[in-house]
Amino acid sequence: MKPPVAKRIPHPHEIHGDVRTDDYYWLRDRNNPEVIRYLEDENRYFDAVMSPLKEQTEKIYQRMVDRIPESEEDVPVKHGSYFYYSRSEKEKQYPIYARKKAENRSQLEEAKEEVILDLNEMATDDEFLSVTTLKLSSDHKLLAYLENRDGTDQYTSYIKNLETGELLKDQIPNVYLFHSLEWSNCGNYIFYVTVDEQQRPYQVWRHRLGTDVESDELIYEEKDPSFALFISKSQSRKFIFIHSSSKTTSEVRLIDADSPLSPFQLLDKRREGIEYDVEHWKNDLLILTNEGATNFQLLRAPLDDLQSREHVIPYDEKRYLQNIYPFQDALLIYGRENGMTQIWMLKNDELEKLTWNEPIYTVSVLSNQSYETEEVLIHYESYLTPRTTYGLNIQTGEKQLLQVEPVSGEYDSSCYHQEQIWATAEDGVKVPLLVVYRKGVRDSGPAPLILYGYGSYGANSDPYFSPYRLPILDAGIIFVTAQVRGGSEMGRSWYEDGKMQRKRNTFTDFISAAKYLIEQNYTTPEKMAAAGGSAGGLLVGAVANMAGDLFQVIDAEVPFVDVVTTMLDETIPLTTLEWDEWGNPRKPEDYFYMKSYSPYDNVETKDYPHLFVTAGINDPRVGYWEPAKWVAKLRALKTDQNTIVLKTNMGAGHMGSSGRLNQLREAAEKYSFILDKLGVQFK
Repeated sequence: MKPPVAKRIPHPHEIHGDVRTDDYYWLRDRNNPEVIRYLEDENRYFDAVMSPLKEQTEKIYQRMVDRIPESEEDVPVKHGSYFYYSRSEKEKQYPIYARKKAENRSQLEEAKEEVILDLNEMATDDEFLSVTTLKLSSDHKLLAYLENRDGTDQYTSYIKNLETGELLKDQIPNVYLFHSLEWSNCGNYIFYVTVDEQQRPYQVWRHRLGTDVESDELIYEEKDPSFALFISKSQSRKFIFIHSSSKTTSEVRLIDADSPLSPFQLLDKRREGIEYDVEHWKNDLLILTNEGATNFQLLRAPLDDLQSREHVIPYDEKRYLQNIYPFQDALLIYGRENGMTQIWMLKNDELEKLTWNEPIYTVSVLSNQSYETEEVLIHYESYLTPRTTYGLNIQTGEKQLLQVEPVSGEYDSSCYHQEQIWATAEDGVKVPLLVVYRKGVRDSGPAPLILYGYGSYGANSDPYFSPYRLPILDAGIIFVTAQVRGGSEMGRSWYEDGKMQRKRNTFTDFISAAKYLIEQNYTTPEKMAAAGGSAGGLLVGAVANMAGDLFQVIDAEVPFVDVVTTMLDETIPLTTLEWDEWGNPRKPEDYFYMKSYSPYDNVETKDYPHLFVTAGINDPRVGYWEPAKWVAKLRALKTDQNTIVLKTNMGAGHMGSSGRLNQLREAAEKYSFILDKLGVQFK
């Protein structure tokens, strides 16, 4: 079967005296039957290309499924009279949320389980399902949650009576997918965030239970299109916060959760470039801010004088502070140091760092724990160590091992190797690379390797354990994560050096990483794949143009590749929120800089690697037409015989299929394609 050929309809984009010809602009009209036919033709071509790999794909899928434990259960977290947790069963697609009534952890084994929400009962075989933001009322009788069945960011809020199992009539549509629901402490009111036509979270509403949604009261509207709204509740449950933020500026309002009808109070008015976050601890508000502190400093403001400020600890440029976790008898702070995640405990007005045994790891504090707890749950993992839950005694500082996530089948961590190495970027900066492989793989010379990167929004690519990675490691593949600039792995400046007019650092860092891996004999261009999704798809898309000869195959999932066109179109969801990340192309300097790296605008008549590309028809973050246009243009211009496939999920959005087994099947397809192009036969 020959690949589909999209027709060319010239569509000139003209701005700043410059013209960009866009022959595939017509593909953005999803109401055009010809567009749907083209996407379906691409899906049929995908199936044809993958057909000879069917046996290999099924083997990979089954090896991944074999790694699913018969059952998995999170360590229960105590709230009030109950311990809450989620669990999964091997043959089921979705988690089950449950609780047990017990005074302490030792009573849990004998306590009776109460299922509060079983997503498997809510799902149908072929339908997308996403459930997020589970919130319990203070008396533990009501559960509010968000549900979506099309893959967009528009969810519906439901409230379940946990005593009767019935859903209340209080159903609220058009709620944002996360950080968008909070209860008043009395349980009579719920606050929620709705989205506008561009799916930007922009309004906070107050709903009284038992009343019609049409009578809900608008509390606050964010009118600046470059800002988004979120709500949260303090760890102490005393305050509800409204967070209004852009990529560079923030503003917080607060209300006493015991007085849901009182007005919200503005803490600090927004000032361009100043970001801050807020928590409550004892008699103070704690404020984490970048004002005068690139890597953020921690201040306190007494509740009776919120304009007063004093340092909780001295500012230290080497520590990047990112989150505050206040408990009744302790204060924990999460951040980064030396490229790794860290947790500190405040002791005698100084930060004492929790220590770990491996040089490469990821550690985090579980969110939404009880303020009154004496045992704080902490997650720890690495490429070699499955997710491990510790109970931290906040009085003694001792860590108690509570659970190691089970791995089905044989697993011996001593058979694998992880390391951190450093590549030198074009400007001399050292870029950290995290590496994992099965021991012996490098003994006979360069090995097949997958180089992953993201590098945007300050998001971090930290090491994590995946049992589903093991079959690929066992096939002899080296996995490398390039912590390129644009993330925050090395601190806030690492992010600033990979955005706006310095975005090209993200791409050149990745290229330098690939060259270093070749120079150090880890791999060769014929044995290397590049992988990235969303903004990471932008990364590998740009690299395909700039240095495609370094790779045999590129995996670009829901790739953000038509940067300039999207950032010029304010009708597209979330565009206005992105101007502080990429730039606003209505400004000439931003336009020409973005055009210089935009993957779609820089496709050339030359050879390209094999490409595995995905899209989601309902994707609000990266329109399906971006990868579709990119693939069409690549097919028209490339001079090689390499294979390009585009798979569009016709019933989902940015995250692909819902359901664990469906996601594993999609991962198996991806790996089967990559391994085939790298010349690796999966046995």
